[in-house]
Amino acid sequence: MPSSFQLIGRDIPESPVVLSVPHAGRDYPLSLRSALRAPFASLAALEDRHVDAIALAAREQETLLLQIAPRAWIDLNRAEHERDPLLDEGARPANLSAKVRAGLGIVPRRTAVAGELWRRRLGADEVEARIAADHRPYHDALGDTLARAQARFGTAVLLDVHSMPPIAGGRARVVLGDRFGRAAAARFVHRLEAVLEGAGVPYAINTPYAGGHILERHGRPHEHIHAIQLELDRSLYLDRRLDSPGPGMEAVTRLVRAMIDALADEASAGSGVAAQAAE
Repeated sequence: MPSSFQLIGRDIPESPVVLSVPHAGRDYPLSLRSALRAPFASLAALEDRHVDAIALAAREQETLLLQIAPRAWIDLNRAEHERDPLLDEGARPANLSAKVRAGLGIVPRRTAVAGELWRRRLGADEVEARIAADHRPYHDALGDTLARAQARFGTAVLLDVHSMPPIAGGRARVVLGDRFGRAAAARFVHRLEAVLEGAGVPYAINTPYAGGHILERHGRPHEHIHAIQLELDRSLYLDRRLDSPGPGMEAVTRLVRAMIDALADEASAGSGVAAQAAE
């Protein structure tokens, strides 16, 4: 069975920076299309539209994990227990997160514009099969890659690349998330802030996106594995319809490349400290 993601780059990372793009997949299986209640075009609202093109163009020697399966099939930025009882017969209705209550669990149930997405509820075995085949392998591969980067360089940094709709009434065009300091040391966020300030790009930290399950699971600063979520305003790089690559694509690619370089430089600067702490 083909993998639902690509691992691009060497198994032993050539950079302390590891890239992840979990929400840009557009390989919609026939079984998913036939189960739709909403128009197929409405699923694009769940995509980080074409942000994979930014990551691929910005990447040099970094190892990149790129999800091919769409977010509508499985959301890698939700934990395995974040299952929606209104969609999933295997879900437990207690202690649901706000995201799950809004219909954005590990399998999304609805979007704000289209409403309910599916013709029927999913059996517990269907969701568990997606978790086993698509969710766990991605996280296992990402964890292994970060561990290898940390073993080689003393420090590893995950840049988890996403995109966001324009923030209504706000000035931020980029949002950096570190789960309020729990997923990454402040020095890495400060380096990204310096890049954005130098480029004149308005940004925010942790508001409205602080990072989800990927940062929660893989960001372990005390073990010298740091994780930062990067949200790019889609109007920066897409056309006016926010559908296809636009004239800003090249500039945003350069910006992301500069951010990767800053993280790699900071990881190298701190690698001696990390090595001493590990002894």
